[in-house]
This record gives sequence, C-alpha cells and structure tokens, in this order.
Amino acid sequence: MPVVVVESPAKAKTINKYLGSDYTVLASYGHVRDLPPKNGSVDPDNGFDMVWEVANDSKKHVKAIADALKDDNELILATDPDREGEAISWHLQEALTKRRSIKKDTAVRRVTFNAITKEAITEAMQHPRQVDGDLVEAYLARRALDYLVGFNLSPVLWRKLPGARSAGRVQSVCLRLIVEREMEIEAFDPREYWTVKAMLETPRGQGFEARLTTLAGKRLEKFDIENATQAEMAVQAVTSRDLSVQKVEAKPSTRNPSPPFMTSTLQQEASRKFGMGARQCMNAAQRLYEAGLITYMRTDGIDMAPEAMADARAAIEARYGEDYVPTDARVYKNKAKNAQEAHECIRPTDMAKSVAEAKLGEQDQKKLYDLIWKRTLASQMEAARLERTSVDIASADGQVVLRANGQVVLFDGFLAVYEEGRDDVVDDDDKRLPQMTEGEAAKKTSVSPEQHFTQPPPRYTEATLVKRMEELGIGRPSTYASVISTIQDREYVRKEKNRLIPEDKGRIVTVFLLNFFRKYVGYEFTANLEEMLDDVSAGQRDWKEVLSGFWRDFHKAIEETSELRITEVLDVLDDVLAPQLYPPRQDGTDPRTCPKCGTGRLHLKTSRTGGFVGCGNYPECTYTRPIAGEGADGDERVLGEDQGDEIWLKSGRFGPYVQRGEPTPENKKPPRASLPKGWDKEAMDLEKALTLLSLPREIGDHPEGGVIKSNFGRFGPYVMHQMPDEAKPVYVNLKDPDDVFQIGMNRAVEMLAEKRANPGRGGRAAAKPLKELGEHPSEGGPVNVMDGRYGPYVKWGKVNATIPKGTEPGDVTIDQAVALIAEKSAKKGKGRKRA
Repeated sequence: MPVVVVESPAKAKTINKYLGSDYTVLASYGHVRDLPPKNGSVDPDNGFDMVWEVANDSKKHVKAIADALKDDNELILATDPDREGEAISWHLQEALTKRRSIKKDTAVRRVTFNAITKEAITEAMQHPRQVDGDLVEAYLARRALDYLVGFNLSPVLWRKLPGARSAGRVQSVCLRLIVEREMEIEAFDPREYWTVKAMLETPRGQGFEARLTTLAGKRLEKFDIENATQAEMAVQAVTSRDLSVQKVEAKPSTRNPSPPFMTSTLQQEASRKFGMGARQCMNAAQRLYEAGLITYMRTDGIDMAPEAMADARAAIEARYGEDYVPTDARVYKNKAKNAQEAHECIRPTDMAKSVAEAKLGEQDQKKLYDLIWKRTLASQMEAARLERTSVDIASADGQVVLRANGQVVLFDGFLAVYEEGRDDVVDDDDKRLPQMTEGEAAKKTSVSPEQHFTQPPPRYTEATLVKRMEELGIGRPSTYASVISTIQDREYVRKEKNRLIPEDKGRIVTVFLLNFFRKYVGYEFTANLEEMLDDVSAGQRDWKEVLSGFWRDFHKAIEETSELRITEVLDVLDDVLAPQLYPPRQDGTDPRTCPKCGTGRLHLKTSRTGGFVGCGNYPECTYTRPIAGEGADGDERVLGEDQGDEIWLKSGRFGPYVQRGEPTPENKKPPRASLPKGWDKEAMDLEKALTLLSLPREIGDHPEGGVIKSNFGRFGPYVMHQMPDEAKPVYVNLKDPDDVFQIGMNRAVEMLAEKRANPGRGGRAAAKPLKELGEHPSEGGPVNVMDGRYGPYVKWGKVNATIPKGTEPGDVTIDQAVALIAEKSAKKGKGRKRA
C-alpha cells in the first residue's frame, strides 16, 4: 500500500476516509526538522549552509513513516499546498533519505489539494508532481533570514537593554506600528468644534432630525463653529427663523457584496464580529479545513473555482429564490503578486451545508463556519438596491440651511445573508425619512448645540493591525497570526478591550531599533524584502543572492552596535524619548528635576522588566516612575506620615504596593504590602495603607491553642492557624479580600475545622474539572479546564497551560485549549506543531 503523509492526525483521518484501505495514511505532526537554537545553524561564510535537526518529538513519527516504507516502496507527500507545506514535504524526503528509508527505486510523489474532499483528493492523486524546488528555496531563505536576525540582533538587545526578549524580521516592524500609533495618540492635541442639531416635524406631525449646514448664507466647514458662544449664536439664528422644505432629492444606489474571504480578511472579520484573536481564528479554521468543511485557510486569493460558483448560485436560488441570483456569476480577481500564496478563496466545500447541517460541536468552529458560509454565498448574490434621500430645510432669507439624510433598502439582495463589520463607528444614515414635498413648512420642536473634540487615531485591534500590515506589504497569510501572538508573548504588547497597547519594554526596544537598526525596521525595506522572497517562490530570483545582500549590511550594523556601551545607548534613547519622558509641568519647573529630592536629574534607566525613569542621585534618592510620565500608573507618591515614617504608594513588577519609609543602610528592606485585588490605586489613602502595613491580623486564640491570623499571600486572601502538635500551618483561602479585615473567630474556626476534615488537594482527593472539553483533536487524551492555586488552567496529560487573564474558564473552547497547550508545549520544547 502506498504511504501517504500529511501534517496532522485529524487531516489523516479525513483523507483515510476517502482513500480507503488501499493506502496507509500517516501524520508527520507538523515540521519534522528545524534549525537547532544555537550559533552556527546557518553559516554565512559557507554559502549559507544550514544544519537541520530532527526534533525529539518528531523522531517517533519519522520512524513510523520509515517502518511503513519497509512494506511498500511508494511515498506520497500530501502536506498543505503552500510554502510551509512544501517545506514539510522536503524535510520528510531529506530525513527519510538520510536514514535510507527512501531508496533509489522508491517512488516519491508530491500531491496537493485545496480542500479535503473526495473529488479534490482523487483529482490530486491523478496529477502528482515532484517537490517544488522554488518553494523550498523560498522557505530556506525565509528561515535563514529569521534565524540570522533572531540570533544576531536578539543578543544585542539582551546586552544593551536588560529585559528585552527578542527581535525579529517581521515582529519588530509590527511592534513599531503599535508603538508609533501610541506616540501619535499621546502627541495628539484635540481641537474643539460644535454642531447644531434640530428636531423638526412635518405638517402631518412626523418627526425627523436635521443638522445645520449653512449659517449666515455660508456653507459650514467642520471647525467654523469653534466654541459655545458661536454655537449659541447659531442656535439663535435657527430658532428665530421659520423653516420650510427647500429641496428633496432621492437617488437610487446599489451596494455590492464583499469578495469571499482570504486569510487577512477572515482574521479581520472574526475580530470585528466575535473578538477572536488571529491565532484563535486560525486554529478554528485549521480544524474546519482538516474536517473537510472549508478550503485551505492560508491564502491571498479571492477567486473561486467555476464549479464552486455554480454550487453557490444553486444554493442561493434554493434558499432565497431566483431574484437573489445575478444574471452572471460574480468573478473576483486576485490582487496578490505572489501566486504561491494565492490559492482559491476560503469557502465551504459544500455550499448547501449551513452551520446547522455541518453539526459542529465547538463554538469557535460554529461561528467561523457560519461566517465563511454566509460571506461566500453573499459574494455570489444580487446587489442590494437602496434609495438615498437628502432634504434641505431652509429659512426664506437663505441665512440658515439644515440637511436631513435618510436611506431606504428597496431590495435587500446579499444583505439578506450577510453584512461586513466595521472597524470604526460611522454616522447612521440608514433611517427612513418621512414623506416631504418642497415648500411645505417644517416645525421646530428643539434646536440644540453639540460640543465635539477631534479624536486621536484609535489603537490597533488585531483586525486593523493585520489590515495595515497587508497594506504595507509586511508579512504573509502564514505569518500574521504568529507575529501578533509573538509580540504579546514577549510582553512587548498587551491587549485590553481588544486593543493593542505597547508596554514600556516594547517602546524601548522599538526606539532602540529605530535609532541603531532603522533600515531593518523600515516599512519599505521589509516590504521589498518580502517581494524578493516572493520572487524566489516564483523562480525569478536566486535565494542565496537575497541572503548575501541582506547579510552584508546587517552584519556590519551588528558589529558597529556591539561596541556601544549601555550608557551610550541609554543617552541616545533618553534624548529621543525626551518629549514623552519629560513633558512640561504645570508649575513651569524643570521636568527633569527629581520631584522627590529636588536636586537630582531624571534619566532613562533599564531593568529586567523594561525601561523606567529614575533619579540620578540614586542610591541616596530612590525615586522612580514609568516612562509613561508623572502621574501615570506606576508613579510613586507619599500618602502621609506615621510615627515619623513617610508612607509611600509605589508600583513594582508585581503591581502597586505601600511601603513604610525608604531603604537605609540599617533597614535595607522596609515593610511593604501589596494592594489586594480590586483595590483602586487612585483611592488609596494613609488609613488604608496603614491597615495593609499592620498585617498579618491576629483574629484571636484558637480554642485548641495557637493564634488564628489573616493576611494576603501569593494566592490571595487567607486565614491560617497551626495547632501545637501540627508540623505545618493550615491555610484556608478567603473569597472576599475584605474578609481579611472583617472575619470573626467563629467563622474562622469553622472554616479551619472544615479544611482539616476535608483537605482536598492538600490530601488525597483528586481535583475535579471545572469543564470537560473532550478528547484532544489530533493526539487524543482528555482536555479539561481545572481550578488551581495559581488560577484556572487547561490540563492535557502532563501539560498544564494557564488560561489568560480576562478569560472565563467556562467560556474556554477546545480550539482555545489546544492553542494554549501547543504554546506551552513549544515553550518547554515538547513539540513543534504548526499553529
């Protein structure tokens, strides 16, 4: 039987169903070889020779394939139809040849299919080919570039910027986008402007809204009404005049559907509609593809196969009627320059199968399949027909004119199925206006001014970041998700309310790279390099020439920067960041003078947790604050005095805390206490600080001896007690932080007795899952959500992966869990699966 190799067990299971017992279908479990993470894996001095190593976890999978080839001398490589898939096939062929499992007479064929269906697989098997050398060379060039950047630039960061984690060819450019957007926001100077809105009525008593567009006979521009006084004068101009309908204009318009999904637009829409991150979206899409429900999910293409268009049109007619099917099929043309990435669009393999008929269990997969199905059908449907109406209401003297806009859907067309989400809120003109005729009176029911301020550009979401990367030509479908995940994993960026915010260390790294490696975080340079790599894919450029051109200048820049001292680097960064670090103070004093000692100069400093501003008089003065500026979260202040000691509110790497006094040679570690979860830093005062510093609280003497105490620990609030005959204390967690200060003796004794009677995980009782997610889709074994001392986590075998903050344990899906497990396994070196 021919041996067919694919990436994952899930894909193998689906393919085996179609191929039957005449084939042996095995999984490689992703990439089987990679460059060892050490110096010398790529050798620029010897033609960029690369040393490959079979991962420990992959050895058993390679052996299983080799054993299968002993019984049959035919190998069919059926990995994914993109550059990464081609690379996996090449690695397998090389690894199996090296261990002599592939002999001179072994037939090795490469097949690709864009969807895991019986028809697609049968067609692919009839048209085998050899491994594509151009795609492999494009992979080798990218892998070598990523290695050379990572293993040469990252150590420079470690030496010059303690706390920096890594730099990457694409990740650093992506981080630059986020940091520069944050700097735009901080530098933004809002401008005030006003508008005037009127609620009007027709003679038949039907109300509608209109906005002032002309004042004193002049058409208003955005900033013409600058303040409240001018706005009130504009209101008076409207209220003092009778109004009538001057012009009614109704224009027909059409609205065409969006094209079907490619990788970037799928990630953007999943983020807009469901708040899915790029990685979460791609994990769900991967499962749908492996189950044979959708076409390949890493693509720059929006074209659709003719038979798929015919199927879509038939499904539309069956569900919505022939009025919703256009005369001719809609044909979308690819914009991608690189044909290697431009597979067919992402679409269902069966257009007639709705989400209910697909019978999916996982919520992420349900949502994503429904989205892809609706978008695909909509892309082949009739346009929506609208009527846009604008009405001008004016005074007889022409001094004031107001405009009302409305829109009516005459035929919904594709809108019956799907409407694309929006990144930013726009004015809603979709309301219907009442019937009006020119010359009829418009009665005023209210006229009101509205104050506005110009808004800074919004922070990026993962959706808008992918869109911007795509516009700039940075990254490719296979890299968007991993790049965005990496900068969050490195703690350069955090996500709050779906928006990406740079951390201090992310800012420092970006400013460092912009000043010492500006060329290599340039948008144009990165996009041009991507185009060169695309040319390699197309066989139009030599991959080693691309590497040589890059390495020559990059190596020189590394050597020049390596000679710089940390103090020189910090002086440059301090100077560049001065407008953000030292903004003018309201009292007019020098913003670089230490507010604590009054004599020291403030300077940029670095630590393992990132950059901060500190006093030059250290260690005599210990003033520090974050680089976000005075008064920002992390700035320290005195809350008052107690027994001659200043009581400070500070911020450290584990969050805000209060401290009695400052370190001295006699008292190097003054008393301090962290703020409990839920305590507002801004609401802290001297009384609350002293309450915290008085902990642990003695609740009272236990009836059987020993003192019961309450306090806050690493795992939250607790009560503790140790019997005279006990080897160690017994701890009981408290749910409410206020209980630390309020719990009484009776309740404390009762809770301790219950804990001693039922020690739970401290004894022999097994922990019960909070939620059972089912079997691991590719490797088997139960996946559960557990409650641990460090918080909720996902458990699979011996792998325990912490659930991110802000995610409810009950909301975790199998796709999210598998992604967390894969990430944790990769960090521990337990596996190398593709995301």
